[in-house]
Amino acid sequence: MSLVTLLPFIVLIGAMFLMTRSAKKKQQAAAQMRNDMQPGTGVRTIGGMYATVKEILDDTVVLEVAPGVHAVYAKNSIGAVLDDAEYNRIVHGDDDHEVDGAVVPDDASSLTAEPADGKDDADEARTDLTKKAEIDLAAPKDSEKKDAKADDEGDAK
Repeated sequence: MSLVTLLPFIVLIGAMFLMTRSAKKKQQAAAQMRNDMQPGTGVRTIGGMYATVKEILDDTVVLEVAPGVHAVYAKNSIGAVLDDAEYNRIVHGDDDHEVDGAVVPDDASSLTAEPADGKDDADEARTDLTKKAEIDLAAPKDSEKKDAKADDEGDAK
């Protein structure tokens, strides 16, 4: 066999090796993250629940879901281990971070409020949104009817 015949198979095997290698690295990183958990750490489960680690066993973790409410989860169900600042921001609503850029209001009242000076510069530039009578473009106007009769009479003999 020639090298040209074997080249597609070599490329396919190389691609499969690279894909499995990256997946294996992700699995190892996730396992390392789960092994680095300590009691008192905030976590997010793969279902999206936030909780605090209370106890770590061999294959399971005891999580405090709410004050005084404990649940036993498999270690594999831990999706992310969060640092304290991020956990407190998400769970307790601590907003210690600064917001860059404009702050969007919760309601539209600021968009429709009158200016402080009482003048509304937009009054002159507002578009008329009232409904107008529809114009029938298919029917000829009266002046066009007269012109049409004059043309027809001129052509007739």
